[in-house]
Amino acid sequence: MPAFDLPPAELEHYRPDVQEPPDFDEFWRDTLKEAAQQDVLVSMRPAESGLRLTETWDVTFRGFAGDPVRAWYSRPAGVRDPLPAVVEYAGYGRGRGLPHERLTWVNAGYAHLLMDNRGQGDQYGNGGATPDPHASAPGGPGPAARGLPDPRAYHYRRLITDAVRAVTAVRALPEVDGGRVAAVGNSQGGGLALAVAGLVPDLAAVLVTAPFLCGIRRALELTDASPYGEISAYLSVHRDVEEAAYRTLAYVEGVSFARRAAAPAHFGTGLRDTVCPPSGAYAAFNRYGELTGVDPRKEIHAYPYNGHEGGDAVQVRRQLEWLARELLVSR
Repeated sequence: MPAFDLPPAELEHYRPDVQEPPDFDEFWRDTLKEAAQQDVLVSMRPAESGLRLTETWDVTFRGFAGDPVRAWYSRPAGVRDPLPAVVEYAGYGRGRGLPHERLTWVNAGYAHLLMDNRGQGDQYGNGGATPDPHASAPGGPGPAARGLPDPRAYHYRRLITDAVRAVTAVRALPEVDGGRVAAVGNSQGGGLALAVAGLVPDLAAVLVTAPFLCGIRRALELTDASPYGEISAYLSVHRDVEEAAYRTLAYVEGVSFARRAAAPAHFGTGLRDTVCPPSGAYAAFNRYGELTGVDPRKEIHAYPYNGHEGGDAVQVRRQLEWLARELLVSR
């Protein structure tokens, strides 16, 4: 698949307008305020992973509407000093899987919280453990279209709230340095991490690769690949709700969250990505931090011959080096 989005020279300066609802900030302030009315942690139980150099706990915390959300919390075995933490968000259709699956960040010396995706986990990987009790709202069968006609009923209102609460949860866990918490994710996870950066003002860093929910209108014009294809398929049947759907999607637009973010940021994208088009990543990157009154440190890495996998392990190596400079070397 050749490059199908804007040429690289245009992407580097791509700053599209976004149609933000006038109550965007109020919407999220009220949503998060409601979620914060309950204590965040529910339980923390040791989990057997078969690993000797990593300790893992099965954590449950309260997310949207106080719903229980599961997560794996892992640390280097035997280390009791407060550690900087990485909160990681999984991709679309995935759950948290098994406790031994994602070891990169804990092996790099961080405390690591991997959040489960409510109502997902059945498409890829090794499953999830968090139902979505609110998933009966009108909308398509896939998460991207659940509750689409109404922003208050939309799946991503709940999932983004869970993602913010995951940061609160990791800060409440033992032996975590709450001042050094980073949000990390690829694809859907990248979209969630970017939303967290826009909603948690004291986040220490954010690492985003191939982010979903960025430049949503353009992405729906460019690709029919899932998850955007699920939204298109829903609108192809429900032809009278297009205006309402776009209004809902404006509340979860990653560029809007990026404009409000101030944490140092590391981006990555593949220029042949037909799942999450690179123009979305560049739109978020180029407008990142513009409403904060600060000039956050940020960098982006583009991979001209790669698709949704982006830079793969090369990008992870760059993330490791960058985050060490931000959270470890500077202290």
